Amino acid sequence: MTITHGTWEPRPAERWEDGFLSGNGHHGALVFGDLDDERTVVTHHTLLRPNGGEKARPPRLAAQLPLLKDRLLAGDLRAAEAFTDGRDLQWVQPFHPAFQVRLSRAPGEEPHPYRRSVDFTTGVVETECGARRSQVFVSRADDVIVQYTSGGDLDIALDHRLPGAPHGLAVGDGAVLTPEGVLLTLRVRYPGSETAYTGLTLVVAEGGRTALAPPGVRITGAGSVLLLTRVLRHTGELDTTPHARALRDTLPDAADPYTVLLDRHTVLHRTAYERVTLDLGADPAERALPGSELLSLPDSPALLERLFAAGRYHLLSASGLNPPRLTGLWTGDWNTGWSGAFTNDANLNLQTASAACAALPEVTRAHASLIHRQLTDWAVNARTVFGARGVVAPAHTDGESGLSYHFSREYPLHLWTAGADWLLKPLVDHDETEGSRDPHTAHALGQVALFYEDFLDRFDKDGHLVVVPSYSPENRPANGSWGAINAAMDLSAARHALLTAADYHPGTPEADRWRALAERLPPHRINTDGALAEWAWPGLDDSYDHRHLSHLYGVWPLDEINPYDTPDLAAAAHRALELRGAENDSAHGHLHHALIAARLRDGERVAHALGQVLGGDFFHTSLMSAHYPNRDVYNADAAHTLPAVLLEMLVQSTPDRLVLLPALPAACPTGQLLGYRTRFGADLDLTWNPEEATAVIRPTRTHRVELRTSSGARPLDLVAGEDHVLTLGAW
Repeated sequence: MTITHGTWEPRPAERWEDGFLSGNGHHGALVFGDLDDERTVVTHHTLLRPNGGEKARPPRLAAQLPLLKDRLLAGDLRAAEAFTDGRDLQWVQPFHPAFQVRLSRAPGEEPHPYRRSVDFTTGVVETECGARRSQVFVSRADDVIVQYTSGGDLDIALDHRLPGAPHGLAVGDGAVLTPEGVLLTLRVRYPGSETAYTGLTLVVAEGGRTALAPPGVRITGAGSVLLLTRVLRHTGELDTTPHARALRDTLPDAADPYTVLLDRHTVLHRTAYERVTLDLGADPAERALPGSELLSLPDSPALLERLFAAGRYHLLSASGLNPPRLTGLWTGDWNTGWSGAFTNDANLNLQTASAACAALPEVTRAHASLIHRQLTDWAVNARTVFGARGVVAPAHTDGESGLSYHFSREYPLHLWTAGADWLLKPLVDHDETEGSRDPHTAHALGQVALFYEDFLDRFDKDGHLVVVPSYSPENRPANGSWGAINAAMDLSAARHALLTAADYHPGTPEADRWRALAERLPPHRINTDGALAEWAWPGLDDSYDHRHLSHLYGVWPLDEINPYDTPDLAAAAHRALELRGAENDSAHGHLHHALIAARLRDGERVAHALGQVLGGDFFHTSLMSAHYPNRDVYNADAAHTLPAVLLEMLVQSTPDRLVLLPALPAACPTGQLLGYRTRFGADLDLTWNPEEATAVIRPTRTHRVELRTSSGARPLDLVAGEDHVLTLGAW
């Protein structure tokens, strides 16, 4: 079995959303592929437009918190609406593109077969038309955007004029001859701000003549042209001299500098990308189709193969300084949906859901970097809003500030206390795959537990602790307001955070206190519909038609509720899933639904949720996705989450359990998954067909786990360094 690790199109992109993508987790490149007018949009994770969010602080509400708790517990279901300082909704700083590198040439005289492609194994976007050729990639080794194009006569410039660019940008450009070629600079300062960004592009021509042609350069008769581009965000004036020198130093002293640059990058990128592969035995003819045609075949295994590969590629390419934003690392428009932020209450974790099991520690490191940089801000949130020690995560962040200031009456996101545990869960999963406990994660978990020590100070009539105020993103009870009591997500998060923090601090007095606190939390509630209630407080009715599934946090990604240890709660969770509507057809809602259904072994429901996305026109020809059907609002949720859904259908693991083929759709009767990483410290290869399945387990730790298949359960003893082969006649 072989699959193609890439995608292609027979024509240039007309819309920026269809441009092919490359990135290294810092810089991004979005390539249109028109060789007469080559446009490469440059992005960088740090590019944020000041909008007041850079100065915003959390509301000082701690003194009002005891009264709010009293009012909510007394039955005032709308009390939390007044828990504010009266401010208007403040969005975080919007993410935006930097500029486009533009290469113009005279049109070709004769028509030639055209092809633009992206190679997922290298990150190279290539355009070919006759003898003309262009290649673009973003180097992981040198942190530079590399462009290599056939020569001839070219006009090259950096162009800041992109859709939605605000009026009042202060723009300055320059072009200077250097011993290597020409250095182009573009400086852009935001209106009414001292914050700016500067782009530098080194242009090196092979042969021909190079002449300054402000604001760019004109090259005539060259054999080929190499461009190296970087972006820097800064405050005030920037001395570009050392940065220009660093860019020139990146240029290899070699006869073929492009190949040297590519080789340095590829050894890092390819190694990461190829760790895990999925083969669904697709029709070779369908595998060969351009992406635009393959997207019209929503039932094709070849489409799932390509979207799995593209999702891994884009997720890796967007992760470095930060994990992926709502738009990954790319946008061609200054007006990004929801500020192109990190939406922490669902989207970020969904996008990075495959990182641990799909062997992408690069993604987890980026996720951890964002958290640890902002932990001090999280402490300010806890102190300022709740009067507590420890930390509280914001529901939205631009990547700079971790302060909780984005909230309103209808979206009281400052009340969300489950966020820190939710965001730390992927780091815990990573530690379990590695068999070690990161001290930074241990510290953060300890801070979360400290918050709960202070925050959980009210009790119900049965002596259970009460989470009040409590918020289930971004929903509210049918008969109440947005701030409530005992949201199921808050209960699961508090319990998990306290117990996990205790596990990370063994033998300490704090661990004993945290376990005792967790034991006093109330159980989940099953409502009159037989469903797991979104609020475990009597009298609060569920609102079923909603895109978020926060109340099923205990099912996915936690292991608190599952069909094996807690069958009654699992049945109630399944009933809650059956009753859940799709609300506005958000891609993240459908795929979140699929992840939970897979944990509950409901393959039909997984297939239906996947079908809503695959058949809903959610994907651009770039194989980046949209938030809504009909490619409405560029958004990475579907693209990055879909690999996790496919993996959850095939394999699930905990530190003590392995579940094989729990939710295999009928559309995938044959396949092979290579390189899956379990949470009990083993790599796994899985091959299946309608008659049998074979799993090869390569453990790095000696451990006994429970093996679960459709045939039942049995113990599995694994010895470090000894491969274990399982052959299953039924699953």
